[in-house]
Amino acid sequence: QVQLVESGGGSVQSGGSLRLSCAASGFTYSNMCMAWFRQVSGKEREGVAVIDLSGNTNYPDFVQGRFTISRDNGKNTLYLQMNSLKPEDTAMYYCAAGGCNRGYWYLLRSTFDFWGQGTQVTVSS
Repeated sequence: QVQLVESGGGSVQSGGSLRLSCAASGFTYSNMCMAWFRQVSGKEREGVAVIDLSGNTNYPDFVQGRFTISRDNGKNTLYLQMNSLKPEDTAMYYCAAGGCNRGYWYLLRSTFDFWGQGTQVTVSS
């Protein structure tokens, strides 16, 4: 069955860095567009990075220049390098996989079919 397992979350001080990983199995990873989302309790889940089959990436303004998404198709693994972290980056982070349907580039949640369980990131000031 499809599995997405995130790791690498933790607690860090403002300005610090973390690298999240997402191990994928149960589907043809190289054929899927991948993304990272985050969610704070009581708020909508929001997209923070997307990568397509060719390795092209897109980010919303609030993480542009600080976060970098990458993928290793040989290892079926997705990464999110997060630098210059801020307290407002505190959230549960989820990886997601989808069929690159219309809207995926703009991180529409409905375009992603599979989700991991999440890993918590906490940034203290």
